[in-house]
Amino acid sequence: MSTAGRIVRADVPPIYAIVDAAVVSDSFESVSAVVAAGVSWVQLRAKSLGDRDLCLAVEACLEISAAHGATLWVNDRPDVAAVVGASAVHLGQDDLPPAAARVVLGDDPWLGRSTHDLQQVEEAHADPAVDVIAVGPVFATSGKKNPNPVVGLELVTAARAVTDKPIVGIGGIGAANLVQVLAAGADSVAMIGALCRGDVGANCRALVASAQRLEAGAC
Repeated sequence: MSTAGRIVRADVPPIYAIVDAAVVSDSFESVSAVVAAGVSWVQLRAKSLGDRDLCLAVEACLEISAAHGATLWVNDRPDVAAVVGASAVHLGQDDLPPAAARVVLGDDPWLGRSTHDLQQVEEAHADPAVDVIAVGPVFATSGKKNPNPVVGLELVTAARAVTDKPIVGIGGIGAANLVQVLAAGADSVAMIGALCRGDVGANCRALVASAQRLEAGAC
């Protein structure tokens, strides 16, 4: 079983890119642009793809991510991650329970879990199968058809008080407000719209630059 805290918070990148196949014109090209821009965590979200096409897409994106030393996270599908050898999976509250996903994945891959209230955060913290806790939506988002209620920066801060596992803020985050989310206690910020709409590479470079200014103390 996974060991709590095995991902060191200091090693978590500030930008966690989510490439949504429903938004971008080409998932592979978008993942390529993300990792080329220096983002080391990228998730492929492709909910509409069938199993065969999803496996092929993950395989291709895994190869380009590995070539840049980046980690590819597979959304929702521990079975696909296990088949292609991906080292990270993210699960929502309606997906397989983390312990069940571990049966498919084994002990080594990283496992993230979405949370939308403090009870879910506490459950994820106590679950040895969970490595990374996503908290949100922090702000209003159009990244999902039926998003959960906005939790605000308050839940990020409350989550930081109850867990030492890495926290990823998600939902309505972009260059203008990512500093607020990191300052509230998140180790990383996940973005879909701010990254996928328009020039993915240029968006990524701008977001990375914003995070680097924060790290340098300029924000």
